[in-house]
Amino acid sequence: MTGGVSRRLAAAPERVEAVRMAKAKTQAVVALDVTDAKQLAKAVRVLAKECAIIKAAHDFVGVPEWRTRQGDYAGLARIIAYQQLSTKAAGTIWGRVEVLLGKVTPKSVLAADFDALRACGLSRPKISHIRSIAEAVESGTLNLKRVAKASDADAQAELVAVKGIGPWTADVYLMFCLGRWDVFPHADIGLSEAYRMISGERKRHPPGKFLRTGERWRPYRGVAAHMLWSYINAARDAQRGGA
Repeated sequence: MTGGVSRRLAAAPERVEAVRMAKAKTQAVVALDVTDAKQLAKAVRVLAKECAIIKAAHDFVGVPEWRTRQGDYAGLARIIAYQQLSTKAAGTIWGRVEVLLGKVTPKSVLAADFDALRACGLSRPKISHIRSIAEAVESGTLNLKRVAKASDADAQAELVAVKGIGPWTADVYLMFCLGRWDVFPHADIGLSEAYRMISGERKRHPPGKFLRTGERWRPYRGVAAHMLWSYINAARDAQRGGA
């Protein structure tokens, strides 16, 4: 038996043990409730202990509340409406939509006049997206109750199969409407910019590299994303206040 083979065989039990421990770690957080401040703080402490980036974010913002929205069609449509807008501007538009429709449901969106939705401030693509999603829900193609019970991967797959729902929208829905703690919107510019700011690197990580970067935060990648978003929002507020 060669030395190389001997070393590989000797290392095999160590690899098996590493896999076992990783699985045990993941299983240990299955019941994590991100809306529970104590549980969320515990997850953040675990991340901060292992990662200087998250520790810096934690030192700057503490443990911000994880606010969840309704896990239904309205919650999904709201995410679409808020995309690429300031929170204030998006909130104004969404408020008009709620006044117009009374209750945001697939039926009320499909019955609404296109021009009336435009008058609320929704762009044409966003109206197209929320209508496409409404049609999918009404037809049963998209079953949000099934999504809520599915694994992260299966839930993402069902969501992105619908026209108007991309990976970012799916991940944000899982995080902030269903409270999933290990999804990671790796293509989000705000997240990669927060990482760049804290790390001092000159350039943001491209999505593929940032996805690999996020692997270190399993099984709390969503918690890490929450901390990075909180950091960049607070940093920008501080910059505006000091201007």
